[in-house]
Amino acid sequence: MQKLTKQDMYDILYGCTILGTGGGGKLEKGLALIDKAFNEGKEITLLDLHELPDDALVACPYYCGSVSPTTPEQEEKYRGLPRIDEEPALRAFKVLEEYTGEKFYGAITTELGGSNSAVAFYVAAMLGIYIVDGDPAGRSVPELQHSTFYINGISITPMAVVNEFGDAVIVKNVVNDFRAETVVRAIAVVSKNQVGVADHVATGSQLRNGVIPGAVTYALKIGRAYREAKEKNLDVAEKIASAGKGYVIFKGFVEDLRWEDKDGFTIGETFIKGEKEFAGSSYKLWFKNENIVSWKDGTVDITVPDLICLIADETMEPVTNPNFKPGLRVSVIGLPAPKEWRTERGLEIFGPKSFGFDVEYQPIENKFKK
Repeated sequence: MQKLTKQDMYDILYGCTILGTGGGGKLEKGLALIDKAFNEGKEITLLDLHELPDDALVACPYYCGSVSPTTPEQEEKYRGLPRIDEEPALRAFKVLEEYTGEKFYGAITTELGGSNSAVAFYVAAMLGIYIVDGDPAGRSVPELQHSTFYINGISITPMAVVNEFGDAVIVKNVVNDFRAETVVRAIAVVSKNQVGVADHVATGSQLRNGVIPGAVTYALKIGRAYREAKEKNLDVAEKIASAGKGYVIFKGFVEDLRWEDKDGFTIGETFIKGEKEFAGSSYKLWFKNENIVSWKDGTVDITVPDLICLIADETMEPVTNPNFKPGLRVSVIGLPAPKEWRTERGLEIFGPKSFGFDVEYQPIENKFKK
């Protein structure tokens, strides 16, 4: 059990943003939520999975939707609707408690990302419950079935879905997590592309065998390495790669960025022209909210479930999709995926073929063996 300081939380959220592989929501919103909780005198206590009582109930609050900015046309569409005075994910968590008739012992993140991880910490802080040191993704992921909850048969339902206008929906049953993704995404599309969700009510004993242990502590390690490198004006990308046992796989500047908001996702491509030791080479990323597949000089390089992370070289800030412009100098970092994703079942759900790419997954470290 560890009481987290504000500095701990900032390090965690920066680490989560880096591990978010371009997705996971805006870091600025995540930091604002943490500031709000601490300004109100709330505390955040991290609980190891093994400290959870077997029968303690934990639920998972988060946001679901597109990571792209809203257009003036979208803003006009929702003009005049009321807004609720609390975070929709917090409201969803309360609605789920009311529906189940249970008070939850703790909250767990749904993925590692600057905003989506912060939501779970914020909910835990505001309700005075624990945040669990585990995660069902170990990175950010675009769809609800991309989860070790799904791999390990932990039900996503019942789930509560709430938007900023106060519409609240309880989903009692779904065919499977793929169907849950379709249902929740449809609600998000008519809710300014974002809804608060609470789901995966699970016991301590289920979680110990159902999620990636120590995920929050890992994000803290990455975030601290990032901050210390930045403070000392060291090569941030190299220090992150070292902390995560990964690699700096490319450096250059963004030549082009193409994206669209489609069916509640931000889908696009980033084109990078190599510089320094990578001069004369090119790099391309395909993202669906998160960076999914990359190509070096036209040949597939890194794919999910391994992590493809970008750092802006001049500002030393993590880069999220699609919030950057051509000309930005970046370092591309590749980190190995949690072992849970490298199983046959994990790759079936979250390997390159699950996104329609006819390529076999190759662990990133195999590319760097001498």
